[in-house]
Amino acid sequence: MISRVTAPLGRSLARIGLTPNLVTIIGATGVIAGALYFYPRGHLYAGSVVITVFALFDMLDGAVARAKDSASEFGAFLDSSVDRIADAALFAGLMWWFIADGDDPLLAGLTLFCLISGFMVSYLKARAEGLGVNCDVGVAERTERLVVALLAIGLGGLGVPYVLAGGLWLLAGMSLLTILQRLVETRARLEDRAGEGQGSRDDTARDA
Repeated sequence: MISRVTAPLGRSLARIGLTPNLVTIIGATGVIAGALYFYPRGHLYAGSVVITVFALFDMLDGAVARAKDSASEFGAFLDSSVDRIADAALFAGLMWWFIADGDDPLLAGLTLFCLISGFMVSYLKARAEGLGVNCDVGVAERTERLVVALLAIGLGGLGVPYVLAGGLWLLAGMSLLTILQRLVETRARLEDRAGEGQGSRDDTARDA
């Protein structure tokens, strides 16, 4: 269903000469600039709108790659790398506001935890894949984390009570749960692979 929307947009961007990597860079730059400009000034709703627009634009890099038949491993590497920078900017801008005008050290610390735990979620998946096993489990992939964060921050900027703090606590809990899920899943898959390897060696020994 998402492809039905993104595919025509990707073809349009490809026709005007945009490359997948350029789409990635434009989207990430918009997110970073929006977060570091609006959030420290307390413009939480406006910042969330700007970030959402550029985050959605960033999702089109894959559609452009398919339209131009130019998908590459470096493109995937670049996309993953700049996503981490964009996430860091989002939570850094919010934390900056909590420390300064927001005057809420508890939520500043919680925002820092959301930043670090989000990085850990992505790192665990990458590290597991580096060891040769898949680890795509968990309740809080990047998309889910962005949705929760932007909704909470945007509604908080509109003055909805408790939603910002509640959203950050929810995000922290989801991220922590995902970390635990990925640790358990990676250990299980590594043990399964080790068991299969031992079984193969035993079969070879019996055949000999």
